[in-house]
Amino acid sequence: MARDNSSVLDIDSELDYESERATRKHSLFERLYTGTGGFEIVGRRKLFYGLAALLLLIAIASIAVRGFTLGIDFAGGSRIQLPAGDGVTTSQVEKVYADTLGHDAVAVQKVGSGSAAAIQIRSDSLDKDQTDKLQNALFNAFKPKDSNGQPNMNAISTAEISETWGGEVTHKALLALVVFVVLTMVYIAIRFERDMSIAAIGSLFFNLVVTAGIYSLVGFEVTPAAVIGLLTILGYVLYDNVVVFDKVEENTEGVLHLTKHTYGEKANLAANQTLMRSINTTIIGILPIIGMLVVAVWLLGVGTLKDLALVQLVGMIVGAYSSIFFAVPLLVTIKERFGPVAAHTKKVLARRSGAVSGRATEAAAQRAGAASRPVTAGAGRDGSAPRSRGGDAPRPGTRPTGKRTKRRH
Repeated sequence: MARDNSSVLDIDSELDYESERATRKHSLFERLYTGTGGFEIVGRRKLFYGLAALLLLIAIASIAVRGFTLGIDFAGGSRIQLPAGDGVTTSQVEKVYADTLGHDAVAVQKVGSGSAAAIQIRSDSLDKDQTDKLQNALFNAFKPKDSNGQPNMNAISTAEISETWGGEVTHKALLALVVFVVLTMVYIAIRFERDMSIAAIGSLFFNLVVTAGIYSLVGFEVTPAAVIGLLTILGYVLYDNVVVFDKVEENTEGVLHLTKHTYGEKANLAANQTLMRSINTTIIGILPIIGMLVVAVWLLGVGTLKDLALVQLVGMIVGAYSSIFFAVPLLVTIKERFGPVAAHTKKVLARRSGAVSGRATEAAAQRAGAASRPVTAGAGRDGSAPRSRGGDAPRPGTRPTGKRTKRRH
């Protein structure tokens, strides 16, 4: 007997098994760990699109209104540093600076720890008279000591970064960022098919804009280390997208030959199966970054490490969100707009709708037939007619008659 090829093609054991498991009651962590498809990511794409749009709106508005707090390497200016001995605080230094020059410093922070601790002042470019005046005021107020433990004017160091140098650094940083993004887009275009490439590039720009917007909103100082960190987290986002889209490709292979599940449902399963991996990768990635922040800020006071760690921390969290909750729904939306996937999705939904309506009609007809059937004597409890017996059938309880046929030898 020949087998029905359509029934063979309609078998989708993985998603059916996962869907059956998802109907059971599982805890949140169990669903995360097993990846059973219990989280509606693609099905609730409008919610995630709304969150993404809100983040983009806030980021773009902050960049347009507040701009960025550029570090001295980009904007140019003066940097004055003095030892932080004998209980010198940043607020005291800020007051001396404002009283001496008549305006506030751009930034005053404590760097280093222990005997190497120092107060660093960042200001707009100061001429020689202003620099000398500020040095004298700081020396008279705090009497900073040199390495020999003696009060010394030379313990206060000054450095000037010209605007020309800052412009060159800015140009090189932007050039490096543009080149990296272009090379990444080329790789994505080669690595993925067209629709996946569009979704991955969209996720990349989403992560770039939101991370930059958070830097602008909070007022983090943009330094060369921050730019390097931004390039690093863009590479992380690319890696996460490759992992997720590889699983989507694996799950959706041959989906157009099936009529039981849509492309979106298979992609949603892939997102669930990689969700726990993305969470684990993000947690493992940010733990050393948090450690770097602790060491940089509380122990060493190294501003370069702080800037590098901050942008990586923000970017990895945003990247984990974008690769699962933005890139995958965007891919499904693009696929379902036109082409064979759109036609297949309509076909599956139409068949599913017809099957549901057919089962409902059949159930209604059975109920109507049972209600209109007359109840006769001897009928069963459900109103069905009694079973008939043939003319030679014995009555219940009677003894059998006749002789058994003897076996002939």
